[in-house]
Amino acid sequence: MLYALICNDRPGSTELRKRVREDHLAYIRETGVVVEAGPVLDSEGEMVGSLVVIEADTRAAAEEWAAGDPYARAGLFESVEIRAWKKVIG
Repeated sequence: MLYALICNDRPGSTELRKRVREDHLAYIRETGVVVEAGPVLDSEGEMVGSLVVIEADTRAAAEEWAAGDPYARAGLFESVEIRAWKKVIG
């Protein structure tokens, strides 16, 4: 099953995002469950969150993956919403 993780950064956390980015990308590569991913941008083009689609057997597994993300462990996110997602196009 696919899950969309909609993550909103804490205000003023741009430098934290940049500092942890390589660990976050390594986690994505190492876990092998990410289908699509990228930053959410504000009106000025600055990164203010993340959208990550992962493949997981259960919601609990998706929650575990999200909790293990270096961005989450570093306290970057103000909120994370996890929703089951059905791919129709693409």
